[in-house]
Amino acid sequence: MTIAVGQKLPDVSLKTMTEDGMKDLNTADIFAGKKVVLFGVPGAFTPTCSNNHLPGYLENYDAILARGVDTIAVVAVNDAFVMSAWARFTGGEGKLLYLADGSGDFAKATGLDLDMSARGLGLRSARFSMIVEDGTVTALNIEDSPGSAVTSGAAVILEQL
Repeated sequence: MTIAVGQKLPDVSLKTMTEDGMKDLNTADIFAGKKVVLFGVPGAFTPTCSNNHLPGYLENYDAILARGVDTIAVVAVNDAFVMSAWARFTGGEGKLLYLADGSGDFAKATGLDLDMSARGLGLRSARFSMIVEDGTVTALNIEDSPGSAVTSGAAVILEQL
């Protein structure tokens, strides 16, 4: 069952890279007591994710934070090394929190998992965006197609904030 507005995010462990190496973060570490914009992508370095989806969040970074958001995070079913390289490649290092959901635990626990095995991509995350306040989803936008980044884009999040 897919997570819905009004529900708490499940307690799941994700990974991120820091100057000291790989770090485990559970959802409470990321969301408790904070207002967070989280968006999910099927994969780092994929065309729609890199060229259409993520850039909008970087371009609107200051405007999103100005609306009371503490953190903007992106999650993908990739490992922390790939997410760290993607952060450097996109220029988002130090701005966005790049979260690795390497085994798809977060995607599965929220019902936002996507089977892309037919395309040779295996388990992935659906493309989505959400606003999370103190661990509770207050807005949720899920794309109908993983190749589209409109419903889950930064412009929609700005309207919802």
